Amino acid sequence: MTVPTIDDNTTANGPDKKSTKDSCCSAFKMFVMSLSFAYFSKALAGTYMKSSITQIERRFDLPSSTVGLIDVSFEMGNLLFLVLVSHFGANMHRPRLIGSGCFLMAVGSAVTGLPHFFMGRYRYETVITSSLNASVNVVACRDIIMQSNYSDIYSEPLQKTYTGLDCVKEHGSNMWVYVFLGNALRGIGETPVTPLGISYIDDFAKAESSAFYIACLQTIALLGPMFGYLLGSMCAKLYVDIGFVNVDGLAITPKDARWVGAWWLGFFVSATVTLLAGIPFWFLPRSLPKQEAVHKDNPGFCHGVQEAVAHPASPSMKLADIAKGFLPSLKRLLGTPAYFLLLCGSVLKFNSLTGLFTFKAKYMEQQFGQSASRANFLLGVLNLPVISVGIFLGGLLMKRYRLSVVSGAKFSFLTSFSAYLLLLLQFGTKCDNPRLAGLTVSYNGTPQISYEERTLFSQCNLGCVCSAAEWEPVCSDNGITYLSPCLAGCTSSTGYGKNTVFHNCSCVLTPSPVEGRTSVSLGQCPRGPQCSRTFTSYMAVSVLSSFINSLGVTPAYMVIIRCINPELKALALGIQTLVIRTLGGIPAPVYFGALIDSTCLKWGMKKCGGRGACRLYDSDMYRVIFLGLVTCLSGCSYFFAIAVIVLLRKQFRKEDIKSLQKTKRDEFELQVPKGQPDGWSEACPAPLGQWEGEADITCSQMPKGCPSAEWDQKGEGTFEQVHGQEKSGQQLRSYLHRTAGPETLGPQG
Repeated sequence: MTVPTIDDNTTANGPDKKSTKDSCCSAFKMFVMSLSFAYFSKALAGTYMKSSITQIERRFDLPSSTVGLIDVSFEMGNLLFLVLVSHFGANMHRPRLIGSGCFLMAVGSAVTGLPHFFMGRYRYETVITSSLNASVNVVACRDIIMQSNYSDIYSEPLQKTYTGLDCVKEHGSNMWVYVFLGNALRGIGETPVTPLGISYIDDFAKAESSAFYIACLQTIALLGPMFGYLLGSMCAKLYVDIGFVNVDGLAITPKDARWVGAWWLGFFVSATVTLLAGIPFWFLPRSLPKQEAVHKDNPGFCHGVQEAVAHPASPSMKLADIAKGFLPSLKRLLGTPAYFLLLCGSVLKFNSLTGLFTFKAKYMEQQFGQSASRANFLLGVLNLPVISVGIFLGGLLMKRYRLSVVSGAKFSFLTSFSAYLLLLLQFGTKCDNPRLAGLTVSYNGTPQISYEERTLFSQCNLGCVCSAAEWEPVCSDNGITYLSPCLAGCTSSTGYGKNTVFHNCSCVLTPSPVEGRTSVSLGQCPRGPQCSRTFTSYMAVSVLSSFINSLGVTPAYMVIIRCINPELKALALGIQTLVIRTLGGIPAPVYFGALIDSTCLKWGMKKCGGRGACRLYDSDMYRVIFLGLVTCLSGCSYFFAIAVIVLLRKQFRKEDIKSLQKTKRDEFELQVPKGQPDGWSEACPAPLGQWEGEADITCSQMPKGCPSAEWDQKGEGTFEQVHGQEKSGQQLRSYLHRTAGPETLGPQG
C-alpha cells in the first residue's frame, strides 16, 4: 500500500479548500445582489405610488388628506408584522422570508392597479364637444337650459345633478378602497426585507466591510426611486383610458388640472419586477460563513461551518425559547440611551422627509406651474442620482477613513445640518400666484386672494347664467385666466377640441378698445420667464441639498447598528422601522395633506355634489406651510442628534478607559525570580521584599496572610489588608519600584 506523502495530501485537499472558499464567497455575493434587486423593486413600487399621488387624487376626486391616508396604508400594513418578523425572523430562514415578502409585494401592487378595470371611462367636466373635423359654435354665456345640450361620451354636462341612489351606483365612487388595501398588502410584504436583509449582511460580512456593503445596497436601491419617478413621468403623459379614447379629441392637456394619466399601468410593471426579485432568495442558504473567519494556518480556507452553527439561527432552537427572550431583549434595547435618543430624532426627521417626498412633485406643479409628468421626470433624473452617489461616497469615506461610531455620528450631523441650511434658501425661490380672475386678481386686474365664491362673479358676467363650480380655464391676451368661458362672458367660439377659441368675451380687459382682442383660448395662461429662471434656481439648490444630506445616510445607519449589542441588531432595525413609520410615516402624509388642503382656492365638485379634488392652490401659502413644516420638523431633530453625539462620546470614552486599564493590568505582571530564600514556607513563601530567583508572581497571586515587609514596619498590616484599600495599588507600585527596580514594571511603572 502506498503511503500518501505530504505533497500528495496538499495536492488532494487543495481543490476542496479552494472550492469551499469560492462557495462561501459566491453565496454571500449572490445574497447581496439579490437583496439589492429586492431593494430596487420595493423602492420602484413605493416611489411610483408617490409619483401617482396627483393622478389618483384626480381620478377618484379626493382631497389631499384622503390621498395621504391612502399613501400611509403601506405603513399600516408594515406595522402589523414588523416587530414579529424582526424578532422571530432573525432566528428563522431569513432568505426565504424575504422571498415570501417579495411575492406579497407583487400581489399588493397588482391589487392597487385593478380598480381601473372595474371603473367606467373617465369623464371630466367640460362644455367643449369632441368633434374632430368640424368647428362647432359653443355659446358659453347662456342660460342653464341651453347649457344642458352640450355633452358627449368624454364629458358630462356641468349643471346636471344626481340623486343619492345614482351616486351609489356610479362606477368608481368607492374604488379607492382597493387602492388602500393593495398598498397595505404591499407594506406587509416589505416587512422582512430591510431588518432581516441588513442583519444578514452584518452577521456574515467583515466588520470593516459591513458599512461598504450597506452603502452599495442603498446606492443600488436608489435606482428604484429614480426609475419609479421616470415610470411615473411616462404614465402621467398617457391618458388614463389610453386605447379606448381618441386622445386627439380631448379638450384637455397634461398641464390641465383635470388631466388623469395612466396611473394603473405602472403598478403592474412594478408588480412584475418585484415578483422576479423574490425568486433567488428561495435558493439561498439559511446562514453563511463569516468572511473574517479564516484559519490561522491556511488563510485561503474558509471556516464558515463553526460560525454557521454558532449563529442564533440554529434549527434546534424552539419558537417558545425565542418568544421568551423577546420582552427582555426589547427592554435592553429601549434601555440603551443612545438608541432611544436616535429613535426620537429619527421620528422627527422621518416626518419631515415623508411629507417632503410625498408632496414635492405636487409642490413643483403648484408653485412653478410644472406638469406632473415633468415634475416626476426632473426628480428622477436630477435629485435621485445625486442621492445615490452621495450615499455611496458616504459609505466609501467611512470605510476609507475607518470612522468610529462617534466620528460617524458627527459626520452625519454636519452633512445633514448643511443640507438643512440650503433648504432654508428655498423660501426665497418662488413664483407669483397665477392670475385668475375672482381668485388671485379681481376682474379689473388688481391683486387679491379670495376664498369666497361671490368674487367669481362681476358686472361683466351678470347677464350669463354661470356656475361657480365650473372649471374650464381660458387664457386671455392680457395674461389673466378666467375659470370658464361663461365667467369670461364669451358668446361665441370657433375651432374644436383643445383648439377651441372663444370670442366676444365681455370680461376680458384690453389695453386699447380698438386694438385689443376680446378672445380667449383653452387652458391656463403660462407662467412668465422670471418663473422659469426661479425654478432653475430651485432645482439647483434642491439637488445640492439632496447630495450633501445623502453623504451622512450610511454613517447614521451604522451608528444605529453599532451603538447596541450585536445580538439586538435585527430587533433594533425592526423597532426603528416600526416607530418611525408609526409616528412618522403614518401621520405625516395625512396632516401634510390636510394643511395643504387649507390653501386651496378652488375645489372641484363631484357629480353627487360633494367636494372633489382641488383645482388651484394659493401658491404663497402652500410654500410657507409646506416648507415651514419640513424645516421645523428637521430643525427639532438636530437637538436629539447633538444629545446622541455627546452621549456616545461619554460612552465610548468610558469603554476606552476600561480597555486601557485592562491592558495596563496585563502589562503590570510582576516578574519575580524563583528561589527559596530564608524564611520560605508553603503558607507564606517569604516576605515580599526578600524574593529572589526566577519565579513569576502577580499581585493577585500573593498568598493571604503574608507580611508585607516594609509595610509592617509602617504598621500597614498584611498584604490583603493593604490591597483592599484604595491606595494599595499606588503603595505596591512604589514599594516594588524601590525593591525590584523600574524595569520590572515596564514604562508605565
